This record gives sequence, C-alpha cells and structure tokens, in this order.
Amino acid sequence: MKIYLDNAATTPLAPEVKQAMLEVMENEYGNPSSIHAYGRQARTLVEKARKTVASLLNTAPANIFFTSGGTEADNMAIRCAVEAYQLTHAITSKTEHHAVLHTLEMLEQKGVLRLSYVDLDEKGNISFEHLEQLLANNPRSLVSLMQANNEIATLTDIERVGELCEKYDAIYHSDTVQTMGHYRHDLSTLKAHFVVCSAHKLHGPKGVGFIYVNPSVKIKPLLYGGAQERNMRGGTENIYGIAGLAKALELAYADLEKQAAYIQDLKSYAMERLKLAVPEINFNGETDADKSLYTVLNVRFPKMEMGDMLLFKLDIAGISASGGSACSSGSNIGSHVLTAIGGNPDHPSVRFSFSKYNTKEEIDYVVQKVKEVFME
Repeated sequence: MKIYLDNAATTPLAPEVKQAMLEVMENEYGNPSSIHAYGRQARTLVEKARKTVASLLNTAPANIFFTSGGTEADNMAIRCAVEAYQLTHAITSKTEHHAVLHTLEMLEQKGVLRLSYVDLDEKGNISFEHLEQLLANNPRSLVSLMQANNEIATLTDIERVGELCEKYDAIYHSDTVQTMGHYRHDLSTLKAHFVVCSAHKLHGPKGVGFIYVNPSVKIKPLLYGGAQERNMRGGTENIYGIAGLAKALELAYADLEKQAAYIQDLKSYAMERLKLAVPEINFNGETDADKSLYTVLNVRFPKMEMGDMLLFKLDIAGISASGGSACSSGSNIGSHVLTAIGGNPDHPSVRFSFSKYNTKEEIDYVVQKVKEVFME
C-alpha cells in the first residue's frame, strides 16, 4: 500500500490541470513575445491566466507577475523592496521558510540591513506586542512574516500584521505559499505589499508561481533580460506552467470550503487516532482549527532509540511523510522551526500533510503502522 502524506512539500497534479497543460503543449508553442499569430496566441493565453488569477484574488491583472515559483517570488519581494526603498532594517521570525530567512541573512551579512526577530511562543505564534515595539523603534522597516508555517501549521493573522505595518509605514511581505489556494485572499483589502504563490502546493505544476505586487510600491526587476512581465521579470514565460497554475487556482477556489472541511476532518481524525494508539504522542505548533493550517499536522513522538529511523520505517511501510527534530547543539542540522520554538532534540517529529485525495482508510493504515513501530 502506498500512501502520500507529504502534501506540504508538493501535491499531486490534478487531472484537470494536466489536461489543461496538455492542450497548451499540443496547440500553443509560440513565444509570447513574438508578434506573429503563434506569438499572439501564446500571449493571449498568458494574459487570460493572469486575469483568472487576479479575478480570484480580487485584484487587478497588472498586479500579478508570474515567476518560477515561491522562492523566486520571495527573493523578488525582499531584495527588490530593500533596493527600491533603501531599507536598512527588516523584521522576521526564526520559523520562516529558508527562502525568506536565507535571503534576509545574506543581506545582513553583506551589511545591507540589520535584522530583528519577533518573539515567538512555544507554539510558534508571534508576539504582536513585540512586533509593534520593533516597528515603533525602527520606522520604515521591511516585515516578512508568513501566513502559515510549513512545518508546524501555526497560522498568523496577516490582516493584523498588515494593519501594524500600515501604522508604522513598513513594507510588508508575506510568504503565502502554504495558504494560497487553501484560504481565500482578498487582495483589495489585505494591507500587504507582496504575497506569493507556488503552483505545486495546490495541485498545479512545479516550476511556476506568481508574486502579487501592491500598486502602491514601485520596484525594479530581480531578473533582468527581455521585456517580459511588463518589464518586471526577464525570461520567456513558461506558458504550460502558467496555464496549469491558473487552472489549479480556479479549481481550488471553486470548491474551497468543501475541500477545507474535508481535509480538516482528516486532520482531526488523525490526531484522535494517533493519540489513542500512542498516548505519549504530542503535537508541535497550533492544533486548534482556527489557529492552524488544516493541511498540516506535526506529530512529536516519545523519546525512542534510533528515532531518526522512524521516517525510514514509515517509508518501508509505504507511507510518505517528512520530519526531523530540533537541532542539538550543532551536532545535527535538524529543524530550525522546532529549534526556534524550544523543541526537544531527543523527540523525533513527523509532519503529515494532507490533501483532498487522502482518505480516512489511509489514516487508519498509517496509525496502525505507527503503533507497530512503538510495539517493536
């Protein structure tokens, strides 16, 4: 039996997305920058996809720029904002994705800016009091705080962050890779300057994403080249990927609440069954439905010999998941997220992440295999 529970890493391609991409591959091979008929057809396809994305997010098509994925989009937001506004201070958290953390750390190492980290509690929630203090003491900062943590699922109220940033004239970027297509985003009211998407997190193709740039900010490109993406991102557009991204987001929004309820039920069921099977189990991050990303469950297992073999044993049983433990004094790489919230390196953790294609029968199988590991 093969069970895929690593949807936070990447999701299976939806059949409808595959079909939409195949049609483009078969019929559209022009370069969107070419002025002849084939090029114009490809350009029409790209702009139609842009309008689809913009409409779903309630913003103007001119604010959406296609990229190679979330990492490029995060880099573009951070590096281009710092350059355009000569920013010398940034605020983030130690649980951000490395696409954000490593970019900011690089800028600090080069002496471009000074970096501050907002305080976190043991579940990964940011301290809004500390955030406001940092903003008050450092006017015109860059703030980069994700909406949902990709490892421990803790949600951050990005509307509240945006309001604070507006109050203190800060530039706000949110890594929304894990939430785009899983929650509704109204970019006409959200006080964020940049949000991002990676299509393969919502049953779309790998290697394509987008960045939303609020029209109130003016930045220069990260990648120079041709005049693509209205002179904001050089390079021939990935028309197959862009078509797949738009279709994936369209599908996600068409049935979002129903699928969210279904996946939340799977997560709650998994929590209940795992606790019954191994009572010593606990969970990392927030688990309340209104505070936690419904697609992700991070399970902290009891201390065990050869804890690093847990994932291997699950893989042998046909279960795909991801995991790790907190770093232990530099002796192992570990999870920077679990380390940041005070995780115990002696306790192995596994991240199970769900999609609409998973079932309770699969959860039952996983729980049985977990139980067998602890009965050995």
